[in-house]
Amino acid sequence: MQNKFFFPFIALGLLFTMLVYFVMHPSYQKSLQAKYYYEVGDYKQAYSLANEAFSMDVYNRMASTVMAQSKTSMKYQEYIDQAKSYLKEINEMAAKETLSDADRARIKMMSEIVVDSFTKLAPSVITDKDLVDEARKYHDNFEKLLEKVNR
Repeated sequence: MQNKFFFPFIALGLLFTMLVYFVMHPSYQKSLQAKYYYEVGDYKQAYSLANEAFSMDVYNRMASTVMAQSKTSMKYQEYIDQAKSYLKEINEMAAKETLSDADRARIKMMSEIVVDSFTKLAPSVITDKDLVDEARKYHDNFEKLLEKVNR
């Protein structure tokens, strides 16, 4: 009868010990903070915290994962910011009465940069779907713009 309860209590004790270690260890605390910032969308802060946590404990897989995901998400965010910036410039050029050949060449160059940059991005399974979809939307819009400019 004692054996019936002995092993479950041992297992619960080990799980409790692992939980306390996870919550109290500074590396895992930083990892949890990094995960929070990643979920909120502050990828730079998440990367910074995950990097700190990983430098404290190189076996912290949570820190490693959040660090890698934050880096990927930062690339997507930079791509989106660049596309927005180019789109703003293109809209300013398009507001003119006529487009010069130099403006057309600039629009073509900016469109090619955005389209080519998208192919270098590589999402993972964990990458925020909204971020990937927004980047894909800009890619598609610039691809259409590039087709119009090339005509």
